[in-house]
Amino acid sequence: MSESHPRDIVLVVEDSADNLGMLMQALEEAGMTVLVAIDGDAALKLVEQITPDVILMDAIMPGKDGFETTRLLKRNANLSHVPVVFMTGLSETEHIVKGLEAGGVDYVTKPVAPDELVARIRVHLSNARASQGARIALDATGRYLLAVNPSGELLWATPQARRLLSEEAGTIPDHLVLPLHVRAWVAKTAKSVGTPQPVALEIGSRKLQISFLARTGPDQFMLRLTEENPENAQQALKEKLSLTNREAEVLLWLARGKSNKDIAEILALSPRTVNKHLEQIYSKLGVENRASATAIAAQAWSGN
Repeated sequence: MSESHPRDIVLVVEDSADNLGMLMQALEEAGMTVLVAIDGDAALKLVEQITPDVILMDAIMPGKDGFETTRLLKRNANLSHVPVVFMTGLSETEHIVKGLEAGGVDYVTKPVAPDELVARIRVHLSNARASQGARIALDATGRYLLAVNPSGELLWATPQARRLLSEEAGTIPDHLVLPLHVRAWVAKTAKSVGTPQPVALEIGSRKLQISFLARTGPDQFMLRLTEENPENAQQALKEKLSLTNREAEVLLWLARGKSNKDIAEILALSPRTVNKHLEQIYSKLGVENRASATAIAAQAWSGN
């Protein structure tokens, strides 16, 4: 597979541990980032914080089944473009039709063939991405957004972003040039398969950060420009995610890429205590792994 762009994000909604293990392995080997929800309610909570690129939905689950969960997901305008692929052991036509009527675009039958699943996902991602660029552009009004190519050259920016980037000069030049370290960050991001961390940028006395938002074309990345406020990041996690002070502190360092051992040393805690805090954090967020928690944290402190 090509490793020329950040990983696609796949949300897997599945209550079977055995199936989850197989799916996570297959998708991660295909270069995708996997978010996990073990039931419909957890999926609905997770997508309040981050929008996946595609959703794999188990049709039959305790509580809300996949059909009801998908109908609720599709009521969210921010998820209207996200393809939902059903996973089911049911082959009756009525269940297939039910899944499509709920908002699904496809289905695979269990036991799932990993190669077929990955191929189907890539087709649906391509189709969804063809319309996603236009959708993001329509949503850009009032946003601090900019688009760059893989070399970090600025392709376009919203008026708000242009004004902020040119604030120090006092005027808005016809051609804006991003600082060298930002262009280097973009070039590195373009070649990375991991989720990129935001990059800091100072303009005059203002501290900003640029973060990856979406890949909107073969050679175009959408970025978001936000005011950086490290002092309030922990408070934002605490308030938005209903965490304790210590849990917010642990999650903040986790989202900054620190290992459990590093977090223990930074906060003067034992590794066992850090692990217990992470268990509580995962439970409150309705997720099961670091990638899911990090994604939610990044969205929470960036203000979206």
